[in-house]
Amino acid sequence: MQAANPRRGYILGLSAYITWGLFPLYFKAIASVPAVEIVIHRVLWSALFGALLLMVWKHPGWWRELRDNPKRLAILALSGTLIAANWLTYVWSVNNGRMLEASLGYYINPLVNVLLGMLILGERLRRMQWLAVALAAAGVAQQVWQVGSLPWVSLVLALTFGFYGLIRKQAPVKALPGLVVETWMLVPIAIAWLLFNQTAISAQPEFWTTSEAWWLVAAGPVTLVPLVCFNAAARHLPYTTLGFLQYLAPTLVLLQAVLLFGEHLSSSTLLAFIFIWAGLAVYSVDAWISLRRRD
Repeated sequence: MQAANPRRGYILGLSAYITWGLFPLYFKAIASVPAVEIVIHRVLWSALFGALLLMVWKHPGWWRELRDNPKRLAILALSGTLIAANWLTYVWSVNNGRMLEASLGYYINPLVNVLLGMLILGERLRRMQWLAVALAAAGVAQQVWQVGSLPWVSLVLALTFGFYGLIRKQAPVKALPGLVVETWMLVPIAIAWLLFNQTAISAQPEFWTTSEAWWLVAAGPVTLVPLVCFNAAARHLPYTTLGFLQYLAPTLVLLQAVLLFGEHLSSSTLLAFIFIWAGLAVYSVDAWISLRRRD
């Protein structure tokens, strides 16, 4: 087994989260393609590149384990549906000027995970975890009160990704083989969508002579490269360290929304962010204290 190399782990972890945080730049480059169509191609090209990558980056026995446990295939079909819904919501939010809400959703996600652990897995929350969840709930409630509606983009992103992680725990398959199986299970739906939507932008032969066509093809490696980096980083860093690094991605999305794409950070939205950040600070301190006690 390869010895842990924290320096390499940090480089790989930062590479993964910075790439995820810069995804809006990629989706803005193909903003003329509808969000549904982008996700369709993300499924197709991720399935293809993922299968090719599995031939190079061996994961011995993964298919035999799935074949001998058909229940895991059903679980991966469900988790694949959730991740596709997450992708669709994220792409739509980026290309419709809702990046701030997307950023908020991924800040909320760790606290949603804690709440799901309590409600579904029967885990008991510590006092500081209760406080963290309460602060996040206050942030969402404040948005409802000020704006008059739920921040649905944030909640859909947080809940789909939260349930995705919860469901994947029921099918202990490594990250890359799991994603490949999830995407391949969605391939028939993606192909059917293209067949029944002959007027789609990417269904036109002339589209494939444009630079945007190459951007769509890039959806495969763009999806897989940060996943591979994250998977490798997890072998060199404690999972709690990766948990802290995950805040980098929504922070980059927030900065791009305000500084590059001119989204307005209103005082009410900023207050919601402050509640969420306070909750994350409490959550992080609690995780650090818990880790120290175990040591």
